Amino acid sequence: MPDRFANTQASLSGPASSGFSITPSDSTDLPETTRALYIGTGGSLSVRMLSGETLTLPNVLPGSLLPLRVTRVFATATTAMAIAGLV
Repeated sequence: MPDRFANTQASLSGPASSGFSITPSDSTDLPETTRALYIGTGGSLSVRMLSGETLTLPNVLPGSLLPLRVTRVFATATTAMAIAGLV
């Protein structure tokens, strides 16, 4: 399949080209820093940002696409489910 953008440099403002399922963990970092998170089932979300800060977002709606650069999604304080990391 042809890709018109194959010779274009990827940027954070462009669309994601890959993704992975996330299982929240208090001890394991994600395999890659995300450029966004997709939340399938709403709830609270606790993450470690690329800057190192820990942030808890309450009441994230299902189907949300959050433009967050995160290195970990914590199990503690996260009730959202079906989370995907987009890169």
